[in-house]
Amino acid sequence: MFRLALRMLYGDRSKYLMLMSGIVFATILMAQGGSLFCGIMSWMASTLHNVRAPIWVSDPMVQQVGDNRPMRDTDVSRVRSVEGVSWAVPLYQSVIQVKLGNGKAQAVTLMGIDNTSLIGAPQTMLEGDIEDLRKPNSVIIDIYGVQLLGRELGRPIRVGDRFEMNDREAVVVGICKVQRGFMGGPYMYTSYDRAVLYAPSQRKMLSFVLAGVQEGADAATVSARISAESGLRAYTEDEFFWSTIAWYMRNTPIPINIGLIVLIGFIVGTAVSGQAFYAFVLENTRNLGALKAMGLGTWRLAAMLVIQSLTVGMTGYGIGMGVVSLMGRALIRSGRVPFLLLWQVGAIVGCAVLIICTISALLGISRIARLEPAIVFRS
Repeated sequence: MFRLALRMLYGDRSKYLMLMSGIVFATILMAQGGSLFCGIMSWMASTLHNVRAPIWVSDPMVQQVGDNRPMRDTDVSRVRSVEGVSWAVPLYQSVIQVKLGNGKAQAVTLMGIDNTSLIGAPQTMLEGDIEDLRKPNSVIIDIYGVQLLGRELGRPIRVGDRFEMNDREAVVVGICKVQRGFMGGPYMYTSYDRAVLYAPSQRKMLSFVLAGVQEGADAATVSARISAESGLRAYTEDEFFWSTIAWYMRNTPIPINIGLIVLIGFIVGTAVSGQAFYAFVLENTRNLGALKAMGLGTWRLAAMLVIQSLTVGMTGYGIGMGVVSLMGRALIRSGRVPFLLLWQVGAIVGCAVLIICTISALLGISRIARLEPAIVFRS
């Protein structure tokens, strides 16, 4: 019976391709939208990925990592005094203008890390060494900055190039690879004391306090203790990530816009596949009626339609996810589009395709349930 169902399905190649095209198109739209959303959210929290620390301490009103609400420098000592904290260092973060040698300017995200320990420095260096940040006026720029500033300058950025920030000289001593941020331009690293000089002066300059936990201590417990004793807001790295995602979900139109793309993909897939599958059943009405006249029950015929629908759905899903994966590889290689294809995206899209297949099969089943075997003998 199942072999017969597949032979009926594959017998009409044009109809089979039409059935599958709707699933492929729907899969591409839904998976592309979901991957784009995950990529954007990942870029929103890129600072957390680039500056790794067990605990982030901020102003009590801060809810996401891109929000810079300055604190007092003495807050570092207050965090260090909390039981369970093994170390605490300052971090400066701000978007500032870099003036190039040809007079053009470009915004960068300036990161000032601890002068002594260099905690928060990039993990992957393409050129130079982290220790070079101890040299006078030294900065490390990410690979995206090399490309972006290079376009403005008219030639590639190299180690030894000099910029100007806040009327002070900055010398490139290294090139790193970090996760790109969604806003604020490329990342540029320097020491904390030097970042304070490069940035516009204000009474309070400290952006965050990074803290570690003592061996055997729980990061969540220490984080709660810091919040209670200092009056500041302390997050574990995981808590800060999800707080950042939640903030952007609540305060930006990104979820709605991308959600519409996914919804359109689902509606189009349902409409095209449902209509095409129903037309397929109509064209095979006589064949199905003949099977019914030979004693094949409605439930057996319904099972045949379900097998046909699932075959089309899973084949289309596989092709669609393959296309999205290839597109994703090209987009990631370009570095200009946030794209992150998680297994959860594939699972959700797969469930959506199963729903589309179910709806399509039900449309066909509703037809054969009313089918009379005598239709075989009509002219």
